[in-house]
Amino acid sequence: MKTRIFVDGGAGFIGSNFIRHILLRYPKSYILNYDKLTYSGNLDNLREIAKNKRHKFIRGDIADKNKLKKAFVGFGPDYIINFAAETHVDKSIHVGAKEFIDTNIFGVFNILEEVKKNPKIKKYVQVSTDEVYGTLALGSRKLFEEKTAFQPNVPYAATKAGGDLLCRAYFKTFGLPVV
Repeated sequence: MKTRIFVDGGAGFIGSNFIRHILLRYPKSYILNYDKLTYSGNLDNLREIAKNKRHKFIRGDIADKNKLKKAFVGFGPDYIINFAAETHVDKSIHVGAKEFIDTNIFGVFNILEEVKKNPKIKKYVQVSTDEVYGTLALGSRKLFEEKTAFQPNVPYAATKAGGDLLCRAYFKTFGLPVV
């Protein structure tokens, strides 16, 4: 049986490694790689699998509700892994947070809405960051734990926390299979 995995942000370093791993390890997996191709997304990361028939690339932004919906409907995923994010901390401070809000909050909201409409989806994995828990001093013995309270200190971290909290709310309210 085919497994269909929708990967957001699959042209980035971590996403592209994830895709290569899945294609190598799971021969019945098919991947739709949906990536905006900003500063961190690069198709060269996928060069070795560019002709793999189990991998399809679509250039798209998770903040674009209509294009995202079209990709979801056309592919019919079983699983969603969201690596897509605006991530440059300094940019969120010096340039502004709007792009971060669009991707890390509205983009996550758009994905959750598509998952809500599609009961076939078995799991949605939201990739986050430790920065939602605040900052640890260099050399600190303190560690973040699952019980650590959110304490984002920069706009980037706040937007990632916002997306994470939306995932939690959709899990609790609608029973979506989000982790």
